[in-house]
Amino acid sequence: MHVLYFHQHFTTPDGSTGTRSYEVSKRLLATGHRVTMVCGAAVLSKTGLSGPFLNGRREGSVDGIYVIELELPYSNYQSFLRRSWTFLHFAFRSIVLALRLDYDVLFATSTPLTAALPGIAARWLRRKPFVFEVRDLWPELPRAMGVIRNRMVLLMMDWLEFVAYRSANSCVALSPGIALGITRRGVPDGRVVTVPNGSDMDLFAPDPVQPLPEIPGLREDAFVATFTGAHGVANGLGAVLDAAAELRLRGRTDISFVFIGAGKEKPGLIERAHREKLENCIFVDAMPKRALAQFLCRRANVGLMILDNVPAFYYGTSPNKFFDYLASGLPVLVNYPGWMAEMVTAEGAGVVVPPRDALAFANALIHMADALAATEEMGKRGRNLRSASS
Repeated sequence: MHVLYFHQHFTTPDGSTGTRSYEVSKRLLATGHRVTMVCGAAVLSKTGLSGPFLNGRREGSVDGIYVIELELPYSNYQSFLRRSWTFLHFAFRSIVLALRLDYDVLFATSTPLTAALPGIAARWLRRKPFVFEVRDLWPELPRAMGVIRNRMVLLMMDWLEFVAYRSANSCVALSPGIALGITRRGVPDGRVVTVPNGSDMDLFAPDPVQPLPEIPGLREDAFVATFTGAHGVANGLGAVLDAAAELRLRGRTDISFVFIGAGKEKPGLIERAHREKLENCIFVDAMPKRALAQFLCRRANVGLMILDNVPAFYYGTSPNKFFDYLASGLPVLVNYPGWMAEMVTAEGAGVVVPPRDALAFANALIHMADALAATEEMGKRGRNLRSASS
């Protein structure tokens, strides 16, 4: 079977974003299928291709996956309009490929929601089977956050979401809340399967042969709480700086926060940390997945699963960082309710603190730093979770 796979932000482990599509593709190859991956040129991604673009694209085989990379740069630092144009441009060029190429099944993964457009076209114009993987509920999440307020834009996104779900032969949801959101659109339960995010257990394992990333300013004896991934509005990372300020007031200079990643909110976070003299906060550029894995496995003590306190996030997201922490053997500190908080509590794999409660946040980290043996045991329980493997 030949699978035509659309993921605008596809990357190999040499990139700095989630590798779910790479891992799924490798497993498809291992079971005898062919995979053609169509993607964009995101700043933090590494598709494995090199050389110049010809007529706006380059292509070739990467680890057995045939990759078609479209020359459509994307960054979280771009304006909303620029990103929207990039999403639409990728979708329209993908529709052309979906209508021209020879394949058996079309698989598309969000975000963005416009990733479903080639699947819709293939389903109704060529009668090709279409599988849609839903990573976030749109426009529910941006509406809940207040990021998108234009009623016409929200109406159009509502329509696209409805058509995408109803057009797909099958939908893959990454969380229980996402699955519920799909069935609320009238999709039968039998056409929806929940497959949470995951991590490569072999990649996220200590390997002393691999170099350990250097973090300037990080004390060798520091207890390290780390956040990895996008530094955006949705992440609510001001809550971490609130906890850092509380720890500084209490003289706990042995606990450090390491922020790894990029995003539009990062400059403001850095400015605040400097202004408030939060020397326990260290900001690092996004790093390749392989290097990140070694930092998490060999240097970090706890992974921070942080999101703004928006009820739509509680059951409607499945961040890959959460599973990277678990796979690395790190206990997870979660600062909002929901299915991941429930998992951490039920399995004893970390700590849950109330949203926007800097005192509880700081107390939890102090307790974890002062009880290292118990903290390490929580991390071991997290790695043993079946859901931590992809």
